[in-house]
Amino acid sequence: MNARSTPRHELIADTALTLLAERGMRGLTHRAVDEAAGLPQGSTSNLARTRAALLETAVRRLAEREAAVLVAGETPPATGDTPAAVADALALALHRYLSGHRQLVVARYELALEASRRPELRALYDRAGRAFREPMIAMLTAAGSTDPERHALSAIAWCDGVLFSCTAGQFHGAVPSRAALRASCAEVLNGMLRG
Repeated sequence: MNARSTPRHELIADTALTLLAERGMRGLTHRAVDEAAGLPQGSTSNLARTRAALLETAVRRLAEREAAVLVAGETPPATGDTPAAVADALALALHRYLSGHRQLVVARYELALEASRRPELRALYDRAGRAFREPMIAMLTAAGSTDPERHALSAIAWCDGVLFSCTAGQFHGAVPSRAALRASCAEVLNGMLRG
């Protein structure tokens, strides 16, 4: 990342996410962010005075970057409001994460665990998550779900399970193909929507 062309608040937040992914929660300090970003000591403290503020900065930036992953590049080949279209969209998103954005996934897990211990961070983390949950509910409603909120929970849990298994779990060594992800996703969606 080029510090000269990146706004300082983004550089600090992106560096915090990188440190979370590489070193875990213990490796995220104001001083470590300054050093890794190549900034003068105190720069991160000027943006985020406390550890809680630094974590909140990371959650906000994570939501921005994850939203960018979802809209970047090509669109899914299927069109319309069908289970196949939803499966294509989810397979594409999962493949993008696993093939080029694993650090974001690991940083998200670090922040999710920390949010389970900090109510103020939990509230922010949950608000950020709504930006992803609500479109899932809308897609499943359009695809014919009779219980879109419950189905969204199941679909998101399945996606999170794939991301975890392929990033930190037993299947971390290889990225599934988009076709394999699409086929698995279609099986899950067809089971939900036809059941």
